[in-house]
Amino acid sequence: MDALEAILSRRSIRRYGRREVPDEVVEKLLAAAMSAPSAGNEQPWHFVVIKDRELLDAIPRFHPYSQMLKEAPLAVLVCGDPALEKHAGFWVQDCSAATQNLLIAAHALGLGGVWLGVYPLEERVKGIRNLLKIPERIIPFALVSLGYPEEKKPPANRYDSSRVHINAW
Repeated sequence: MDALEAILSRRSIRRYGRREVPDEVVEKLLAAAMSAPSAGNEQPWHFVVIKDRELLDAIPRFHPYSQMLKEAPLAVLVCGDPALEKHAGFWVQDCSAATQNLLIAAHALGLGGVWLGVYPLEERVKGIRNLLKIPERIIPFALVSLGYPEEKKPPANRYDSSRVHINAW
């Protein structure tokens, strides 16, 4: 699958088989995430790989849209580290790019995934921080649920020419 096909055909997948995702596949996902652009090339991110069934099952207690984690064999938490920034405030964009790279790589490797927002909702930030013992200086940004898909969705054509402006509004 080429890059454009992966981007255009990726969909949010919420149903997974219980098959474990091999460590070498997880490493490829993380390498893709860490290849994202970042302001000043500072790469102000950290990643927490979650495979423990008890941890995955605990997250829906404080994240209302994460029920699929009860089936998922894996999740990756993308975290921002403002101390690593060269340009203040851009960690959010940097972590967004890393999250999107991770999702596209997952799709290209035959996995399904869905982006679960954590930041800026304080109850989700606090819940995930407490569960995973994340230091106060690190900000849990997004959780990506991952696994081998048990559902298939057709590509969605989201191109809308009415949202395109050339040279000015």
